[in-house]
Amino acid sequence: MIDISHVNKWYSPAFQVLKDCTTSVAKGEVVVVCGPSGSGKSTLIKCVNALEPFQEGEIKVDGIRVNDPKTNLPKLRARVGMVFQHFELFPHLKIIDNLCLAQEKVLGRGHEEAAAKAMKLLERVGLNDHAQKFPAQLSGGQQQRVAIARALAMDPIAMLFDEPTSALDPEMISEVLDVMVDLAREGMTMMVVTHEMGFARKVAHRVIFMDRGEIVEDADKEDFFGKPRSERAQKFLSKILSH
Repeated sequence: MIDISHVNKWYSPAFQVLKDCTTSVAKGEVVVVCGPSGSGKSTLIKCVNALEPFQEGEIKVDGIRVNDPKTNLPKLRARVGMVFQHFELFPHLKIIDNLCLAQEKVLGRGHEEAAAKAMKLLERVGLNDHAQKFPAQLSGGQQQRVAIARALAMDPIAMLFDEPTSALDPEMISEVLDVMVDLAREGMTMMVVTHEMGFARKVAHRVIFMDRGEIVEDADKEDFFGKPRSERAQKFLSKILSH
């Protein structure tokens, strides 16, 4: 579903943020991307739907070349759901309208069809009672669940998550992860940048560990947590799992 081949990206001639990154995500697979801050995790995931350009290599999503100038990027992005660290909801729109807008503008759905889809998805994430509220009236965890529902409203073939729980209070994290666990169990193709190792252990098929712009490990979940090959990953895990 997602094929990343020898991707290199520079922010400046002196600063290379991605170095020869190669990996893939199969249909229905859940891949967690982890690593220290500044390792290139978020940049890599944003390259998948061309939110970040890259200078060398190739990324394909469902056979479509992301970096081909002829590729219709808005159409591609409509098929690849993205959930950010900060919820990116439109503050002046009610929750229901946040979910309807892209369905109507990008997919050309009528308002009634879009609203019906929106309500179904809000029910799925446990927020159908909040449809007429504005984002500021919701907690951070609720806003992030709305953001997930909004991405799902576009009927994506894959979902990208960029540290979706890092801006949340601890007690709100589980309500967002529960929605993501359900998605994974339903067979959604997912690429998730996160430090939530409990989530990785529960639902990931594979774990990619990055450091300084490189993919250092790309291993099955059991191998990664059981015996990571690199010293850098061992050190990372010992710190993150010791509490």
